[in-house]
Amino acid sequence: MNSYEQALLTAKALSSKKGLDIQIIEIGDISVLADYMVIATGTSSTHVKALADEVEYRLDEAGISVSHIEGYRSNTWILLDYVDVIVNVFSDEAREFYDLERLWRDGKSIDLTNILD
Repeated sequence: MNSYEQALLTAKALSSKKGLDIQIIEIGDISVLADYMVIATGTSSTHVKALADEVEYRLDEAGISVSHIEGYRSNTWILLDYVDVIVNVFSDEAREFYDLERLWRDGKSIDLTNILD
């Protein structure tokens, strides 16, 4: 599975658990950190954790193991590092505060209109 397919699988996992405002930003041309950044919002700390758990479960099923997890105990921002894809799951307040879309605005936003349910 290439990194684009991995990012799409991640977005679909987030969507299946009702993640809000799911974004995929292609950053491979502007950063060595990863190829894609996936961002989503949860409605509560429990929802943020459930979204991160679903991503980890779905990617593990596909044979992709998480390299590193940050923020799992805080439940306001959980980062899952899959090397080529970085997943950020935020509470609404944390997403607004960190504003990763602004930080990565030079990246290419992937249109998910016909991809997510």
